[in-house]
Amino acid sequence: MAGIAFGRFDDSFSIGSLKAYLAEFISTLLFVFAGVGSAIAYNKLTSSAALDPAGLVAIAICHGFALFVAVSVGANISGGHVNPAVTFGLALGGQITILTGILYWVAQLVGSIAACFLLKAVTGGLAIPTHTLAAGVGAAEGVVMEIIITFALVYTVYATAADPKKGSLGTIAPIAIGLIVGANILAAGPFSGGSMNPARSFGPAVASGNFTDNWIYWVGPLIGGGLAGLIYGYVFMSSEHAPLSSEF
Repeated sequence: MAGIAFGRFDDSFSIGSLKAYLAEFISTLLFVFAGVGSAIAYNKLTSSAALDPAGLVAIAICHGFALFVAVSVGANISGGHVNPAVTFGLALGGQITILTGILYWVAQLVGSIAACFLLKAVTGGLAIPTHTLAAGVGAAEGVVMEIIITFALVYTVYATAADPKKGSLGTIAPIAIGLIVGANILAAGPFSGGSMNPARSFGPAVASGNFTDNWIYWVGPLIGGGLAGLIYGYVFMSSEHAPLSSEF
């Protein structure tokens, strides 16, 4: 298989690449708008900022559904990463160049920020909830939790979408990716918040001006995504497999 590659500027700034960045911006905006919007809506309907079991389930389901759609609509254009940790894991596994991955990050982060400011505007200035650690959960525990759940996400991406051996399994890749995100939020939401996605955490932090614990949602997901990319990419994908280009 192909190894880590920096990439060429002419490839990263081609018309096709620019379309891919726009697709990542749109997909991430749609995902974050629905995900963060579900948390805002639940808080408004219950008049409480506290996360209870019903709220956890509702938010997990919304994120799973929204990511399923966001991945599906971007898959044929950009691969539907919608997540800097996914992009990072795919870059370490040789599925996307470093340069193109950086530009994916820019599109994803801008999409998330735009979604959160749109939510502030259309909800009449309601507070944008941010990811933060639950009481009694330390930074180390939060990082480890995010490593594990993001590893599960990116490993799922590789197994169902990036591996050339996937065959017909690729048709359910967006569903599998949405399901693992929903499941991980149910498991990790009461502890670390269940982010798995630096863009999902960064946009709300920018819109709210609250960066408390935000570094955790960069360090944990990037380590988890990177480990998944290295393990699946170099252990389970054969050397004769060509790297993916436009198809994810």
